[in-house]
Amino acid sequence: MAPQARAEFQPCPSQLINPNVAEPSYREEILLSPYTYHYSYSAEHKPVRLLGYVRDLPGGNFCGLSLFSNSFGQPSAYAYVGRSYNNIWPAVPKLYASVSAGILYGYVGAYQHKVPLNYKGFSPAIIPAVGYRFTPQDALELQFLGNSALMFNYARRY
Repeated sequence: MAPQARAEFQPCPSQLINPNVAEPSYREEILLSPYTYHYSYSAEHKPVRLLGYVRDLPGGNFCGLSLFSNSFGQPSAYAYVGRSYNNIWPAVPKLYASVSAGILYGYVGAYQHKVPLNYKGFSPAIIPAVGYRFTPQDALELQFLGNSALMFNYARRY
C-alpha cells in the first residue's frame, strides 16, 4: 500500500503535466548546495547552504522547493516551477540547461532591499542554470543568481 501512496503524490500544478509524454526515468531529485560565490565581497555575507526537492515531470517540466540560509544568514525558501532542456550542445550531450520561476521568501529586516520587488520578505525570482549530468542519477549544476552570485549544486535523482 505504501508504494501506491507514493505513486499518487503529486506536488506540482496539474497544468505542468503533459499526459502525452512518457514519465521520466527518475521522478524526484534532491539538491544540495555547499557553496555560493558572490561576485562582490561584503563582510556581511555568510555561507549559503541549500537543501532542495525537485519533482521531474513528463516533457521536461518540474516543480520544487528549496530551503536555504541566504547570504545574510536568514532562513529562506524558494517555491518554483520550471523547465529543463537536455542536450543543449550536441558535442556535449550530458550538458543541460534549466530555468525556474517562483516565489522567494527570506530577505527581511535590514536586508529586504537586497532582492527586487520584495514585499514583507516575499519576492518573485527567475533562476537560470546550467548543469552536467555525469551519471543518469548525478549532476553538478551552476545557478545564476542575478548580478549577485553563482550557486554550485549537486543533484541526485531517485
